[in-house]
Amino acid sequence: MARPYAVTEPATRQVLELFAPATDARVQSALSTADKLFADWRAVPVTERAAVLRRIARAFAGHAEELAATMALEMGKTHAEGLEEADSCREIFEYYATEGPGLLADEPLPTPGAVLQKRPIGALLGIMPWNFPCYQVARFAAPNLMAGNAIVLKHAESVPRSALALERLITDAGAPYVNLFATHPQVETIIADPRIQGVSFTGSERAGSAVAALAGQHLKKCVLELGGSDPFVVLDTDDVEALAATAWSFRMYNKGQACNSNKRIIVLAGHYDAFVTALVARAEEQTPPGPLASRAAAETVAALVDDAVARGATLHTGGVLGPGAFYSPTVLTGVTDQMRAFHEELFGPVAVVYRVGSEQEAVDLANRSAFGLGASVFSADPARAARVADLLDAGMVNVNTPAATSAALPFGGTKRSGFGRELGPLGITEFVNQRLFFTAG
Repeated sequence: MARPYAVTEPATRQVLELFAPATDARVQSALSTADKLFADWRAVPVTERAAVLRRIARAFAGHAEELAATMALEMGKTHAEGLEEADSCREIFEYYATEGPGLLADEPLPTPGAVLQKRPIGALLGIMPWNFPCYQVARFAAPNLMAGNAIVLKHAESVPRSALALERLITDAGAPYVNLFATHPQVETIIADPRIQGVSFTGSERAGSAVAALAGQHLKKCVLELGGSDPFVVLDTDDVEALAATAWSFRMYNKGQACNSNKRIIVLAGHYDAFVTALVARAEEQTPPGPLASRAAAETVAALVDDAVARGATLHTGGVLGPGAFYSPTVLTGVTDQMRAFHEELFGPVAVVYRVGSEQEAVDLANRSAFGLGASVFSADPARAARVADLLDAGMVNVNTPAATSAALPFGGTKRSGFGRELGPLGITEFVNQRLFFTAG
């Protein structure tokens, strides 16, 4: 029997509510509904679609407290971060409502009579994760609704109340959106169905590989936003304490459960000892940040840290798996390529620091990863930081900031962090027919 969708309080592991997975009949009904909704929605003028997206943006603002409370209950997000997430969703829908008509406008080509058009392609499947239950959906849904596509959304099994809240909020505004508590075998059926024209997946590398294989088998376009092990490279600094505070704050955001978190802090030898000392002080001063999203998430982090320590890494502080889904803020050094933590994504409150002796060694270590999502380089000399940053293999590279995030900026990676882009002007073109329209003179 398929596992139900469950609301499980992370701190206590108490199951508060269960939702039955969709029946096969419900799947077929959802696909039929999405197909019919698309037929109507594609004919709606872009200015009217923009008005719908503005209503959704206002709804995110009006329901921010409710959404934050739901995320806190289902996956342990702090209230403040939940409100930030709801506001990010509002920003995304506002951005596409404002910029969408221009981004979708026909583009005259240099050849006389030739125009490039951007037309919707159909109903799309979104498979979304638990770590940002609203923001990840908004990144996928907003540009594609603006483009004229319809959405079928399969959310993570651990955030069903968030999934239902999003469905109400979006459909009440008049957009074509269907939530579906699908099982994994049903996802295969949905991707294969001719009524689905593309799939966007955010999640683990292993699951993303399976989704990409299915999409390829059925000749469906897909976008993958997978894991990351982003380097945070410190070349030099005038203020070790301030930069360490920046590194720590970014690493602990969402309790370290962010794909573009700075999971590898790479510091030149001259600042390394002071940097590690500052991070340890931050970890030991920090108020307990609350539980991770689930006991399984906490156990996975613990297993990676324990493996590293058993193989010779130094645990400076933390490393304690508590009750429920609690894991203490941790600082780890001495990680080598003989350890799982070197190769796998550490999705939790663990700062791993590496010592390097030169710029080239920093670049080599930063690029020595199967992942390529984001990267950042820091120096008191911005030109030096930019020169080194230009050598990094990542989809998003930042100078003197951990990450640049905005609805207007494309988000995505390279290598095993996936392909395709969300947000910004690129996010609205992933699932459109970029059609040549030619009129003979």
